[in-house]
Amino acid sequence: MKRLVISILFIACSFLLNSCYTFTGASIPVSVKTFSVQFFENKAPLVVPSLSQTFTEALKGKILRSTPLDLLRPIGDVNFEGTITQYNVAPVAIASGGDQNRGQANQTRLTITVQVKFTNTKDDKLSFDQSFSRFADFPKNQSLASVQSQLIQSITDELIDDIFNRAFSNW
Repeated sequence: MKRLVISILFIACSFLLNSCYTFTGASIPVSVKTFSVQFFENKAPLVVPSLSQTFTEALKGKILRSTPLDLLRPIGDVNFEGTITQYNVAPVAIASGGDQNRGQANQTRLTITVQVKFTNTKDDKLSFDQSFSRFADFPKNQSLASVQSQLIQSITDELIDDIFNRAFSNW
């Protein structure tokens, strides 16, 4: 009887693992073995020269760390490509009240938007072409140059998580 229960459990587990595997929250069909990430060109009106490379490498790194997929050039079973479409700095959080700062911004917002085309060659229904946008605020008394590197890293991490979840979490 014990052998029968163990055999049934083994067969059930084997069946589940053959349909897809989950690795750190990712749900990836077993047929998908490789991925590719094309260079994300920066086409924003305001260009930070290192942003394209930073973003592209961060996306590759997230997939390598979070899935068992192998990086393949030029095109893998799943492929990421796209462009950085916006890098914008704008005032936010306008002060109110009776002081001399009324009507002035207390915060400044950096927004980065990326257009991503994800192609799943094994199941086209999972492919998408979507825009992702994230922002971070910083105090008006700080210059963009003094916080830019940290903000880019933070925003990039959030964008990468959004893109990864959209591609691999089926939500």
